[in-house]
Amino acid sequence: MPAKKTAISHLNNGRTPHIVHMIPPGAPGFREAMGGAMVVSSPAEVDALVRTLGPGEVVTLDDLRAALARRHEVAVACPVSTAIFANMSARAAEERRAMGVSADELTPWWRVLKRGGLLNPKLPGGVEMQAYRLREDGVRCSSLGRHIGVHDFESRRPSDPIEVRVPEI
Repeated sequence: MPAKKTAISHLNNGRTPHIVHMIPPGAPGFREAMGGAMVVSSPAEVDALVRTLGPGEVVTLDDLRAALARRHEVAVACPVSTAIFANMSARAAEERRAMGVSADELTPWWRVLKRGGLLNPKLPGGVEMQAYRLREDGVRCSSLGRHIGVHDFESRRPSDPIEVRVPEI
């Protein structure tokens, strides 16, 4: 039986972004694209975008998708693959942390929020770990209804487009 792939190997799998010109009806992104094309990014590209975020900055998965769409000059970025690749990036960062890589060299996955500024329970350590890491960045998390989130997330978005911070991958 082959050895289980690590999060780092999933992140660095060599996959490249590709454009889907004809999105099948019912597929994720179909209605949003309104007949336009969709980019299916890559784990490395999503990781590179997240790495551009500085302390105190946060983005939502929708912000990441918008940046990817602008970068590839298409209508939308695939919502499913972008979320999966952001999760891969987070898991690879925590794998690196366990290997002794210094915190300033890790991808700051905790700076990626769900829609509405909510924390993501699917990321490593759940919302507790994400809230802890955000507090280290000086970002206050609190209860938003039944969930935990960042109240002022909109004011913490980067002032410049994150897609221009990263050279072509």
